[in-house]
Amino acid sequence: MTVLVTAALVLAGLALFALGTALGHGAARRQQEHAAGPDGTRALAHALHAAALAAAPLRAGLTPDTARRAARRLRPLLGVPALALADETSVLVWDGAAEHHRDQLSARLAPSPRTRALTLSCDDDGCPVRWGVLVPLTADGSAVGTLAVFAGAEPAVPVRAAEEAARRLSADLELADLDRARSSAHEAEVRALRAQISPHFVYNSLASIASYVRTDPERARELLLEFADFTRYSFRRDGDFTTLAEELRSIEQYLELARARFGRRLEVTLRIAPEVLPVTLPFLCLQPLVENALKHGLEEAVERSRVTIVAEDEGTEARVVVEDNGVGMEPERLRAILHGTAGPSTGIGLSNVDRRLRQVYGDDYGLVVETGVGAGTKITVRVPKFRPGVQAPPT
Repeated sequence: MTVLVTAALVLAGLALFALGTALGHGAARRQQEHAAGPDGTRALAHALHAAALAAAPLRAGLTPDTARRAARRLRPLLGVPALALADETSVLVWDGAAEHHRDQLSARLAPSPRTRALTLSCDDDGCPVRWGVLVPLTADGSAVGTLAVFAGAEPAVPVRAAEEAARRLSADLELADLDRARSSAHEAEVRALRAQISPHFVYNSLASIASYVRTDPERARELLLEFADFTRYSFRRDGDFTTLAEELRSIEQYLELARARFGRRLEVTLRIAPEVLPVTLPFLCLQPLVENALKHGLEEAVERSRVTIVAEDEGTEARVVVEDNGVGMEPERLRAILHGTAGPSTGIGLSNVDRRLRQVYGDDYGLVVETGVGAGTKITVRVPKFRPGVQAPPT
């Protein structure tokens, strides 16, 4: 929240300084005094929009491509003949006139937390670039780059506007760091889920396949292909999201391997509404729920286990229910599992899925679990059919 507020304040400051550069300081003061008027509102809105467009590419980090796109929009906003963006070691982009000064800039890129003046030497009497300022770009409290703004003479360089621009760019670099941290955290969550795919399940699946090699080679071949597809999907690397159709296909493969081991002890019912199959949801979001159902239904009970999976259309949302007739659990133990306090090897799948759903969709979309000792377990997942930024990779 602090980063977002800072970004908003810097953006507003950049807009006012940009207006000062374009209209003159006296006109800028009049603009602020009459900002409530239609002309002032339009000018301020235009400057705010231009500043946001200039900084937006840096949400992807400071790279030659993002720097080029940012500089292309920022230089007209500041009204200077040349502008450059650099990382800690090299000039990423020079936008505007007199690029022959690029080497002189490269020699002055030592990281600094303060704004510095830069005098440029040139044999060309008509060169429009003689003087500039180097403003640090920061992220997480450290200088990670430089905004260099140039003009023909010292008074012509809008120093304060350049500093406000650098603050706005730095805010987006901070957000880029947050995005990377969130992505790293998500990757760690998925790795934890993959590690939770029970080694016993893998061993038992391969043992079941081996038992068919002599008696039913065709069945052994089918199961081996199911096992290969299941593991390929579970350990894939392309994207944080998948479709409900792909997730259910992986679950069917998981259940087919379980049937090979448990035979008639496992009874599975699927009721899937076709219209929800394209819905996007977090990767490996449902498989841990089915694994939980089998664990508490088959591995902890002797009678026949029933697992029911229902996917329904509910207007703007899709609703998925995984239910079993297993041993269930005490509500206190369930709360400990969902809060991650039940032990390092207990319920990691459920707490992981619950946490990721809340991170992606908000707290209203966590797992809803109904259970009791000897009463089985019913887990409900609701996901919006559409959410900005939630998109499955192309198949």
